[in-house]
Amino acid sequence: MAYKQLTQDLRYQIYAMIHMNVLQKDIAKTINVSPSTISRELRRNCGKLGVYVKKAHDMALKRRKDKATRRITAEDWKLIEDYLRDEVSPEQISLRLKYKKQLQISHEWIYQYILMDKKQGGNLYKYLRCKKKNKKRYGVLRNYASISDKTSIEDRPKIVDSRRRYGDWEADTIIGRQGGAVLVTLVERKSKLCLIGWSGNKTSESVKNTILTLLSSLSSYVHTLTYDNGPEFAKHKEIDKALSSQGYFAHPFCSGERGLNENTNGLIRQYLPKKTSFDELRKGFIKWIMDKLNNRPRKALGGRTPNEVFYSGKRIALES
Repeated sequence: MAYKQLTQDLRYQIYAMIHMNVLQKDIAKTINVSPSTISRELRRNCGKLGVYVKKAHDMALKRRKDKATRRITAEDWKLIEDYLRDEVSPEQISLRLKYKKQLQISHEWIYQYILMDKKQGGNLYKYLRCKKKNKKRYGVLRNYASISDKTSIEDRPKIVDSRRRYGDWEADTIIGRQGGAVLVTLVERKSKLCLIGWSGNKTSESVKNTILTLLSSLSSYVHTLTYDNGPEFAKHKEIDKALSSQGYFAHPFCSGERGLNENTNGLIRQYLPKKTSFDELRKGFIKWIMDKLNNRPRKALGGRTPNEVFYSGKRIALES
């Protein structure tokens, strides 16, 4: 039966039949509405004594008016705009506000607000992440022969896949201009914590030193590292010895086996587009990018940030 909104006359009929002790299902049949409509009506529009009242229609109109009152205040939108300008996505904003119990708002509503702002000449839309213009091409031949003593990802402990512990990292490099400096990126699988380090070149020695510098203060939270098959990771055994860790290598052309790292590199590219030279990149700017990503609420973390998840988990582990 199609939904039928109750009018004042219908409510008078309901009131009269209730006081004649007519059953709810018979009332529904008489005025041609669903029995559930009658049940809701009696539940919503009762007086202090729990009895359906003549002023039921006035109560319904008042409730409708109160519901129409704007739930999101100007102060709320100001907070949301601050998040947007900090380059937090609408979905992440929604999750973060829910996690902090500040506000319940859907990401669709935020997108509508951004669209309205754009139509009015605003610039909030400029803070949204841009989609990639070119599709990434896979299957380019590379030379993997320079890496010896590799351990396949197939031999990696199952607990790494479960993400139940802290200390399992994925490693990769981001290339600047050809032949110049590169960035080494490490992402912890459970907390999504991202570490970014500058390497003067892509040689295995330089990349090894950058990895050790990034993880030296977190050596107690390094169990495994999962690499792609680039020759820059040829010194993996030396890394394992220094950190008491175990390195594993994904299958060639299977970037999905290090999907978290690949996704993080895409986020970093938001600030450092392709063909950007890293030769003169300042450490302060690299740290700024790292802080932006690690303080960004994540859907996979229930609206928490990587910093909150990793360092709270680290503290709990130390206390236990």
